[in-house]
Amino acid sequence: MGSLVVRNINDEVVTALKVLAGKHGISAEAEHRKILESALLGPKKKSFTEVLKLIPNVGKDSDFERIEDIRTVDVFD
Repeated sequence: MGSLVVRNINDEVVTALKVLAGKHGISAEAEHRKILESALLGPKKKSFTEVLKLIPNVGKDSDFERIEDIRTVDVFD
């Protein structure tokens, strides 16, 4: 397993990392690993086609038919 050293980090970032780690009950190093893994190896985004395939096949086509408005407006009245 590799190692990574990150230098010249803003003090506010280091403090925020330590605070977040404290909230999760883990070390700052473990929190840093978690953030890197999530950012770089996180869930792959689904394509539009994959998302469409997740939509359940419910109803009939007639349920989604457009109803034409038979009212007409005469702009010269």
